[in-house]
Amino acid sequence: MKKILLSLALVALCTSMFAQGAKNIKINEVVTNNSASIQDEFGKHLPWVELTNKSFSTYNIRGMYISTNRATLNKQLSAPERIKMMSIIPNGDTRTSMGGQEHLVLFLNSIPTDGTLHLTQTVKPGEPTWVALYDANGIDIIDSISIPALKENTSYARKTDGAEIWVVKDAEHVTPGIANSIQVNESKIAKLKRDDPHGIVITVLSMGIVFTCLTLLYAFFSILGVIIVHQRTLKRAKNIQPIKAAVVTSEIIHEGAHKTKVMLKDGLHTQGIDREVYMAVIAMALKDYQNNEHDTESGIITIRPRHSAWNH
Repeated sequence: MKKILLSLALVALCTSMFAQGAKNIKINEVVTNNSASIQDEFGKHLPWVELTNKSFSTYNIRGMYISTNRATLNKQLSAPERIKMMSIIPNGDTRTSMGGQEHLVLFLNSIPTDGTLHLTQTVKPGEPTWVALYDANGIDIIDSISIPALKENTSYARKTDGAEIWVVKDAEHVTPGIANSIQVNESKIAKLKRDDPHGIVITVLSMGIVFTCLTLLYAFFSILGVIIVHQRTLKRAKNIQPIKAAVVTSEIIHEGAHKTKVMLKDGLHTQGIDREVYMAVIAMALKDYQNNEHDTESGIITIRPRHSAWNH
């Protein structure tokens, strides 16, 4: 008999401790009209409800229920009937095991296939609503709150985590996933984690910066190469006398044309040398010979010294 009483006492104690653990889970903040707050895994802005564990011990909220349907308050309903009107917090996600002072955001107006933290419970933007957290038995209400009509991106939240006082917070002070405070003094890293929990924005931003820098470097070196080539061309052009270059080019073209004409006329063996030129040269040589005109060399070679730095 004593063993039976002891067993019953232990069961009652465990049940009490379990219930006490569930009571530490509180609805902490709610946004019903989300267009610029946090996004889900698919980049969608959905209404959301934040839960917090105000204790210092870990508690797993899997199997508990979220409801936005006041009809579940009907005490005449059986547990199965009530459960059909609620959304269960599913198993299989480590995030449902909430450590002490931790927070968890659940998305509303969604479907479970989008993720384990997506619930089918609906809220209408700009209208008052009611949100309740039910225990796993589908009967006991752990926490509930009536939410007034909220403007876009504002939230209805406890003044501090687990506090009894609720306030409307403007968009700049909404704090999904972190502790509630009217004056939010969070670091840039914490704000980035809150606004971009999956790192999509920071990834796109980083890739954009890298590709922009590469594009600018490519444009810079391309323009620099064109400038260098242009400067070299101008430098070479300065060293060439335009008139002289034109005359030389004209003479070369004329000579080439004349040689071509001769070869076409007299054959390739002439190598482009006109016979008239040969005849004129021979005639001049004969005339000089007849007139006894020729070069007279002295036979003396004169060597003029040239001094340089290498002479010693």
